[in-house]
Amino acid sequence: MNKAYLIGAIGGLVSLGVLALGYQLGTSSAPAVVEAAVEQPKPEPQLDEAKVVEIVRNYLMTNPEILVEVQTALEAKRDAEQKVAQLETITNASQAIFKASYDGVAGNPEGDVTVVEFFDYNCGFCKRAMADMDAMVSADSNVRFVLKEFPILGPDSQKAHVVSMAFRALVPDQYAEFHRRLLNGPGRATEDRAVKIAMELGAEEAALREEMKNPEISDAFAETYELANQLAITGTPSYVVGDEVVFGALGQEVLTEKVANLRKCQSATC
Repeated sequence: MNKAYLIGAIGGLVSLGVLALGYQLGTSSAPAVVEAAVEQPKPEPQLDEAKVVEIVRNYLMTNPEILVEVQTALEAKRDAEQKVAQLETITNASQAIFKASYDGVAGNPEGDVTVVEFFDYNCGFCKRAMADMDAMVSADSNVRFVLKEFPILGPDSQKAHVVSMAFRALVPDQYAEFHRRLLNGPGRATEDRAVKIAMELGAEEAALREEMKNPEISDAFAETYELANQLAITGTPSYVVGDEVVFGALGQEVLTEKVANLRKCQSATC
């Protein structure tokens, strides 16, 4: 059970107990005392907070299931708030999410449905997820995959993604093949390995290294990090399908279902 939620729940219950006792004390009646027609001020009621804490503790120890109920309610509230924030981001930043000029595209560039994947070249789950993407693209000629480079797994990832961005700018027709080779290769993706693959696929090393200095690459990463933050994306792979954020390598079947649901929503009112 999430410790933060338990602490919050207990704190809330204690606060309610204190308020309840305060209300009781504040509304309790006492004999009026009048001296020479001058009303004497009533003493402020004193809360025995230690007693309230003891009462609440004893109640929770006797009825611990209430903490599960409170935690469930808090999680549901948090999830609902997160979804509202995600929908707002997807609506307001749709261009940056679905049509950024610096992102690679797999599948049909003119597809009727777009799946956006946030990935890192050193993410083991992303390696598995690439097979899901390939299977979906093969089975559905009208799906568009946006590959949003999201280097979060250390300096090697950062440098490898810089090479990837530079290569895509110089040799865009070979980007999909570069992506597959670097993601599927043995060991960690590094700058040296990324440069080697880029040269094998037709990039000229001097031009590639010059493009790697392009400040637009770091600007693109900064925008992607900000989008991820707003969408509550902290790991890879993560996806955006329509107005929904999907976390983790859940497999081809799940993503295919999301795409099918999105098509239904596009053709009718959901």
